[in-house]
Amino acid sequence: MRPFAALLFAFLLTLPAMALPDEEDVSPYREMKTLARAMELVRQDYVDESKAGYQDLTYNALRGMLSELDPHSNFMDPKDFKGMQEDTKSEFGGLGIVVGIKKDYLTIVAPMEGTPGFRAGLLPGDVILEIDGKTAKKMTMNDAVEKLRGEPGTTVALTIGREGETKPMKFEIVREIVKVPSVRSARILDGPKGAPRIGYVRVTQFGEPTSGEFSRALSDLEKQGMDGLILDLRFNPGGLLSSAIDVAGEFLPSGALVAYTEGRSPAAARSYFVPEKNHEPRSYPLALLVNSSSASGSEIVAGALKDTGRALLIGETTFGKGSVQSVVSLPDGSAVRLTTAKYFTPGKQLIHGHGVTPHIVAPMGREAEAALLAARRKEELPGAEKQTSPTFYDMPLRRAADALRGTLLYKQEGRADR
Repeated sequence: MRPFAALLFAFLLTLPAMALPDEEDVSPYREMKTLARAMELVRQDYVDESKAGYQDLTYNALRGMLSELDPHSNFMDPKDFKGMQEDTKSEFGGLGIVVGIKKDYLTIVAPMEGTPGFRAGLLPGDVILEIDGKTAKKMTMNDAVEKLRGEPGTTVALTIGREGETKPMKFEIVREIVKVPSVRSARILDGPKGAPRIGYVRVTQFGEPTSGEFSRALSDLEKQGMDGLILDLRFNPGGLLSSAIDVAGEFLPSGALVAYTEGRSPAAARSYFVPEKNHEPRSYPLALLVNSSSASGSEIVAGALKDTGRALLIGETTFGKGSVQSVVSLPDGSAVRLTTAKYFTPGKQLIHGHGVTPHIVAPMGREAEAALLAARRKEELPGAEKQTSPTFYDMPLRRAADALRGTLLYKQEGRADR
């Protein structure tokens, strides 16, 4: 045993004599004695000595402790922490899928449009059973992300469990640099002659360019005579908080509350407001489409626009991922990612674990969701192939368009009666 380690454990083992007087004590030292004793037993008697180093045992204890808190808290050894820091500065090869832990299973929250995972036909709710032949059971989020990412051009093999399928499904997908437009399908919807003109924009994720792309799309639709807008956030897994605030801010006045956080520490309490901008908020009627794969930033936008009365929400209750993770480095170069706060909507509704409920419930079901994603994949096919693919009837979209047209016609009749 190293001299320092020997002194540390000798110190810990003498702690009871130092008097922690009663059972109400909440300091960590009494429990540290238990941990130290267990580590010494492993060091002394465990059959495989190569697995019984102090660092290995400490890191494994930290991994277990944090993974038991929630799916988003975890421990990163120095290699993992360095890799995370590099990922924020550089592009990487991946599949373009957002994964989460749902009911203890590694589950696809949403495949991002235009990415390898999306084109391969992965669906929200798919359970990842194996990655490159290795079981994904009990795999941490960190481990899963590390195995899914890799050099562009390399292949990853997935075994997927899907509701309604009796056997696991196999996919071999080539990694690419994930860099896709986040604002898609901006257009005026077809409608009855003389009816109000309804615009449609789909935001697939919230990245750095989203705010500018979204603002330009709205301006283009306004030039085409748009009377009302449908913003589609279905299958949007979130992204940058600042980008989500900017999107919500297109329809809210400067200084309006978008969301706030609360945690045990006063430092975790923060409020997020619409930044100052050089134009008035866009005032035409607005409908938001959401589903159970709308997560994180999507839920912040939906909650803000719902609670302020600015938008009509149509679809399904959202995913319910509204927590804040803080990364704290440790002295040896490792780090802890810890959930420190939860998001609330302006109306004081907790997002995490609850999601945002729509005004009008319009569920699609697994088959309809798969058909919708297939129709979106069709948009990326060459022209001839598009024509041979069947069209898809998007019921929630039609309900949103009908609701907006009804609102606009009612307003027009009201002005005519005056």
